[in-house]
Amino acid sequence: MSINIPRGTQDILPGTVEKWQYVEQVAREICNQYQYKEIRTPIFEHTELFERGVGDTTDIVQKEMYTFTDRGERSLTLRPEGTAAVVRSYVQHKMFGYPDQPTKLFYQGPMFRYERPQAGRFRQFVQFGVEAIGSEDPAVDAEVISLAMELYKRLGLKEFKLVLNSLGDAASRASHKEALVSHFEPRIEEFCSDCQTRLKKNPLRILDCKKDRDHELIKTAPSLKDYLNEESTAYFEKLQHYLTTMGIDYELDPNLVRGLDYYNHTAFEIMSSADGFGAITTLCGGGRYNGLVEEIGGPSSPGIGFALSIERLLAALEAESIELPVTSVLDCYFISMGEKAKEHFVKLTYQARQQGLKVEMDYKSRKMKAQLKSADRLQAKYVAILGEDELAEGIILVKKMESGNQEKIELDHVIDYLKKQ
Repeated sequence: MSINIPRGTQDILPGTVEKWQYVEQVAREICNQYQYKEIRTPIFEHTELFERGVGDTTDIVQKEMYTFTDRGERSLTLRPEGTAAVVRSYVQHKMFGYPDQPTKLFYQGPMFRYERPQAGRFRQFVQFGVEAIGSEDPAVDAEVISLAMELYKRLGLKEFKLVLNSLGDAASRASHKEALVSHFEPRIEEFCSDCQTRLKKNPLRILDCKKDRDHELIKTAPSLKDYLNEESTAYFEKLQHYLTTMGIDYELDPNLVRGLDYYNHTAFEIMSSADGFGAITTLCGGGRYNGLVEEIGGPSSPGIGFALSIERLLAALEAESIELPVTSVLDCYFISMGEKAKEHFVKLTYQARQQGLKVEMDYKSRKMKAQLKSADRLQAKYVAILGEDELAEGIILVKKMESGNQEKIELDHVIDYLKKQ
């Protein structure tokens, strides 16, 4: 009986994994330019972290987490997102005491959510994200947004847009929450059970409901923008000013609601507009989370961040027919004819790799024609052919694959020869 991988997961095979490596390397380079340092957190954390950090009214906590009890009767959860774990580490290691603030971090790694698999969405997916913690300055918001936009631009994407909204500060959200409760409460029984639970805890999440999104009350619900106080309005206007001076285009969407409870003030998404990308257009989402550090036990430390799925990024590149420069060229393929030649190449291959050359040899004792085909598939620049006659002469036949020109090189000098090419 064959065993296949679990539903909602994938094997990333050679030929494809190089694209992942390229995208991840570009992300690292941009973070280095922006002075964001890498952080690596555990793949599983205490369940309470996500209940408190992500929010117990979210779909993630209510329906999508992979939670288990270990042998010590502790409830643990495979991380469904990256921010809560980064903030936990920020608090635990007292990064708020670092002399240079904000603390700027990035992460990339697997996340886990039990949701219906579909194009670009998996139960195990790889997320890249950044967090800037320790400053309540709209200029930091602009920097974080610009970092995300730069990644997509540098990879060659053109069909995407930035969408912004303000969720306001605590006072603004309290006023809006009161208005939403008054709006929905008389007819809340018409909504799904999730929305009924959210009514008093977090009615803003009703606006993001997938089941009831066409309900007339959602379309006529009070808009948050009408409840922004003077401070929240000024903050949002300053962010827009910074983005304009940076030459970053954006659209305003008062209905944009991020799916995590910890967001306030700035909320944003980057969406693909490429033909054939699919019905779910979101590439990246993020926002400001003042109050999350305190929720997890730390001092007042406002923060902002974003996260994106590498799978969806690659899908967007494919939708725009963008080829990444990931071809791997082999310096030389060693073709051996006979056992003595093969024995010599075992040593020569090792020595060539010690000198930094990318080389390969045949391990199947195939005929020359088959070995030449392997060299061609591996895009070898040269092949080095060694048989009994060449061994007797102390030379090796080196052929340039592109031109077909070949030379006889002394065996002891072939590595030096290849290094000069």
